[in-house]
Amino acid sequence: MYKGLGMGQSDFVKAEDAYERGDYQEAFRLLLPLAELGSIKAQFILGNMYHLGQGVLRDFTEAVAWYRKAADQGFAQAQYNLGLMYDKGQGVAQDSGEALGWYRQAAEQGHAKAQFNLGLMYDQGQEVAQDNTEAAKWWRRAAEQGLAEAQVNLGLMYDEGRGVPQDFDEAVAWYRKAAEQGSAQAQYNLGLMCDEGRGTPQDFAEAVRWWRRAAEQGDAQAQYNLGLMCDEGRGVPQDFAEALKWYQKAAEQGEAFAQYNLALMYDEGRGVAQDLAEAVAWYRKAAEQGDAYAQHNLGVMCARAQGVPQDYAEAVKWWSRAAEQGHAEAQLNMGYVYYKGQGVPKNYVQAYVWFDLSVSTAEGEAREEAVKWRDRVAGLLTPVQVAEAQKLAREWRPKNE
Repeated sequence: MYKGLGMGQSDFVKAEDAYERGDYQEAFRLLLPLAELGSIKAQFILGNMYHLGQGVLRDFTEAVAWYRKAADQGFAQAQYNLGLMYDKGQGVAQDSGEALGWYRQAAEQGHAKAQFNLGLMYDQGQEVAQDNTEAAKWWRRAAEQGLAEAQVNLGLMYDEGRGVPQDFDEAVAWYRKAAEQGSAQAQYNLGLMCDEGRGTPQDFAEAVRWWRRAAEQGDAQAQYNLGLMCDEGRGVPQDFAEALKWYQKAAEQGEAFAQYNLALMYDEGRGVAQDLAEAVAWYRKAAEQGDAYAQHNLGVMCARAQGVPQDYAEAVKWWSRAAEQGHAEAQLNMGYVYYKGQGVPKNYVQAYVWFDLSVSTAEGEAREEAVKWRDRVAGLLTPVQVAEAQKLAREWRPKNE
C-alpha cells in the first residue's frame, strides 16, 4: 500500500471534492498539510496544481518537487509526470536520461502513457540503443490498455514489419481500434489499407469513409486523398466542387500534392471558374516545396504568359528544377530553350543533353518528339561535341529536392 493513503482520510476527501468542483484555494489549504505529512495523492495533486496554475501561481519547479515526493514513494502517475517534466525541461534542466528512468518505473507498473513514451524512446534510440522489438513490446502493452496512440504505432510496426513480423491483417486490426476511438492518424492509415486492399478487401467506399472522418478532424493527407477520390469518382460520385473543397483545405495546410491539384483545377476550370493567376499562385507554392510537376507547369505558365507576364528566364528556372528531378517534359523543354536561346544562351551541346535525357524518361509521343529534336541537334554538332554531350547525359543523375 502506498504510504500516506490513510492519513487524514476525511480531510483528503474534502480536499478532493473541493479540487473537483474547482475550488482550488480550499483544496490547496486542505492538501498542503496532508502532503507535508507524506500523503502521496495529496503530493501528486499539489504537483498538478503548481504545474497547471490552479489556485496558485504556475511554478514548474514547485510542481517537480511535489511530483518527486510522490514518485519516490512509487506513485506511477507522478513518475510519469516527473518524466514529462525532465523530457520537456520544465522545472528542471532537460534530461532525456532522467525522463527515460521515470517513464520506465511508471511503465513497469502498467502506466499506459509511460509505456507509450518508453516505446517512443526505443523507437528513436533516445538515451537507449534503437530497438524496434522493444518499442513494439511497450506499445503493445499500452495498446492493450486501449491507448489510441500506441494502437496506431503498433499498427504501423505490423504494417512495415518493424520489430514484429509484417502482418497487414494485424496492422488493420490495430488501426481499426484506434480509428474507432477517433484517432485521425489511424483513420487515415485504415483508409490507405482499404484503398490498397492490404489486410482487408479493397473497398474504395470504405477508404472514403475513413478518410472523411480524418479529413473532418483536419488531417491534411486525408483531405488530399478525399479530394482525389471526389476528383476521380472512386468510392464516391465524381464531384469536382467537392474535390476542390478538400484540396483547398489540405493545400492551405501546406500539402504539396493538394496545392498542385488545386492549381490544376484553377488552370483547367474544373469545379471552379478558370483563374490562371490563382493557378500560378498554387503551382508556385507546390513548386517551392519541390514538386516537379508543379515546377514544370509553373515554367509553362511563365513561358506562355498565363497568369503572369511572359518570362523565359523564370520558366527556365522552374523547368531546370523539375528536369533535375527527372521530369521528362521539363527535360524536353530545357532542350528547346537551349536550342532556341530563350531565357538562356543558345547552347546546342546542352540542348542535346536534355533531349537525350528526355528520350530515356519520356513515353509515347513525347519520346518520339525528344528523339526527333535530339537527332536534329546532332546534325548541328561536330562528332567531338556529340561525344561530349553523350558523356554528360550518361553522367547525369536525378536530384531529389
